[in-house]
Amino acid sequence: MTKTEIKNTFMQIQPDDEVQVGLTDLERGTNMSTYLSGLIKAYFKFTFVMLFACVCLFAKGQDKSAVTNAGLPYSNYYTLANKLNNFKQVIATRKNVTVTFLGGSITYNPGWRQMVCKYLTDKFPNTEFHFIAAGIPSLGSLPHAFRLQHDVLDSGKTDLMFIEAAVNDRVNHTDSITQVRAMEGIVRHAKRSNPDMDIILMAFADPYKTSDYNKGLIPTEIANHQMVAEHYNLPFINLGKEVRDKINNKEFSWEGDFKDIHPAPFGQQLYFENIKSLLNACFNSKTKKIVRSPLPKPLDKANFEHGNYYNISNARYNSGWTIDNNWKPTDGLGTREGFVNVPVLSSATPGSTLSLPFNGTAVGVAIVSGSDAGIVSYRVDNGPENTIDLYTEWSSMLHLPWYLLLDSDLKPGNHTLTITISQLKNKNSKGNACRIVNFLVNN
Repeated sequence: MTKTEIKNTFMQIQPDDEVQVGLTDLERGTNMSTYLSGLIKAYFKFTFVMLFACVCLFAKGQDKSAVTNAGLPYSNYYTLANKLNNFKQVIATRKNVTVTFLGGSITYNPGWRQMVCKYLTDKFPNTEFHFIAAGIPSLGSLPHAFRLQHDVLDSGKTDLMFIEAAVNDRVNHTDSITQVRAMEGIVRHAKRSNPDMDIILMAFADPYKTSDYNKGLIPTEIANHQMVAEHYNLPFINLGKEVRDKINNKEFSWEGDFKDIHPAPFGQQLYFENIKSLLNACFNSKTKKIVRSPLPKPLDKANFEHGNYYNISNARYNSGWTIDNNWKPTDGLGTREGFVNVPVLSSATPGSTLSLPFNGTAVGVAIVSGSDAGIVSYRVDNGPENTIDLYTEWSSMLHLPWYLLLDSDLKPGNHTLTITISQLKNKNSKGNACRIVNFLVNN
């Protein structure tokens, strides 16, 4: 491999004009210690990307790259719906275009996203693209619904948005009703911000979905996300079914080629080829004049169309709670970008109480859950008291961003959420901590 090939491949998967959400000034290295840490992280990220590029180049000469050769056609696994008619008009009439990628770690990691960016810039060389990389590991449809405004829409008008959440919706045990309310809320919120925005919903693969399909079942996440796509006439890509079918068709194997829910380069290429096939089909279809029509009636009136972050400064609390304006862990565990060196409202003292006045129909919290995450009790207004364990199966390894919906069937109007640190704790936890980065309110 020549230096030019390495450089060209690196540029292919790492566009210069991409913006990664969730980075604070400190995380960008405005002090020396963080700067040095950033250099180290950048080195390892660069090394990973180089390895990724080498594997991609190697794969081009292998028969196993049958991802793009004979096999079950990609068109079996997507619906064109509106054929991205609005986006095609934007490409034809405007020089500056914004494309957003909203998802979890499969969107955050190097791979299909960068390939799509390169595909678009190569196909439309006279268009200046602005790419928003709004992928945050571990987050599914519920977090997306409440972070959409902050992480995407506050950056300006998006013309095309890719959304994936099906893997984390399963892994995070998001219930079926919440999946629909969250995904529908994302679509409606996005469309209110820009009625001409085109949206592509995608369901990625995991072993649970393969198992469901092999049992003759449609995975709940895929059924729910596809239902939302059909209701709003949006293109939908079912990569979960494609991976299962092509494995059963002996085109490749999970263990040897795909390897993980975070796909190996082979899987990233497969995802991209399907997305490219859909995009080509849309771009090759006849462009129709944009006809604006009102949003259809919602599938669920309690959807999170008005979901947003609600600042921790709105809480009222006793001396057991404090706000650390630049929180970072002291136990050596890892963190996620956007959830460290940020203000955090926290307490580890049993009996400590806070109250949050708010206006809306749903309320929750976005926390960081580490090895000392505790249990809290909570109630809305004078409703029943409930308890929730903040410790997750990953908390021993990472201060994980974790979004918890506490109530979503409230009457419109003013309410008060009360949270108290419990004396109880998970048997695996080292403490009673509750660390709140944002409240979540559907107003």
